[in-house]
Amino acid sequence: MSSPLRQRRRTAATREILDAAREQIGVSGPAGLSLRSVARSLEMTVQALYHYFPSRDELITTLITEAYLDLAEAVERAVATSPGFVPAATAFREWAIGNAPMFQLIYGTPLPRYEAPDDGRTTAASRRLAPVFIRELFGAYAPAQLARADVPPLSPELRNRLDELPAPGIGTLPAPAVALFVSVWGHVHGLVMLEAFGHTAFIGPLQAELFQGAMRSLLADVERRIPD
Repeated sequence: MSSPLRQRRRTAATREILDAAREQIGVSGPAGLSLRSVARSLEMTVQALYHYFPSRDELITTLITEAYLDLAEAVERAVATSPGFVPAATAFREWAIGNAPMFQLIYGTPLPRYEAPDDGRTTAASRRLAPVFIRELFGAYAPAQLARADVPPLSPELRNRLDELPAPGIGTLPAPAVALFVSVWGHVHGLVMLEAFGHTAFIGPLQAELFQGAMRSLLADVERRIPD
């Protein structure tokens, strides 16, 4: 068997394992993920599965990394078609609702006994989102404007901490803009979390309208806080 053919078969088998793991998360939740159950669903032994993923942590790491990248690409595609903060936030919400089990995997309760790898695969993937939202939220403003953003007074300790954040991402912003961005992100993420975990189901199909209105209000508040 040629090496390219072996590689194609390995790639296909790896994809099947990841798809089966996603299906299991959709049924049992992230905490219910089991290598034994994944192997059984594919009619393979756990020992055979280990040839592709040597541990449960490795499988979870790959799932988390792919989920973050898929989410980031969905947001990037949205703003490529319709630039702006509200379209970016809307794409974030739509991905979360359409992929609720995977959203719960990356943003829900940390999985017991799981440790992210030291190579930074999961954190690098998660950080891909921040530059998109920073550009859509603050791209029209000069650094001097962002440095004078109207936020609650920052203690010297907090200001120093925010100024020391590494680039890229929010580390490229002056401290007041970092504080404002974190507040914005908390509002976006909080609303999406409530919906993805079913806590706003009482609103029914009008949840999208509620979210859109909240995002427009949030953007207007940001614009008021940044001086001309």
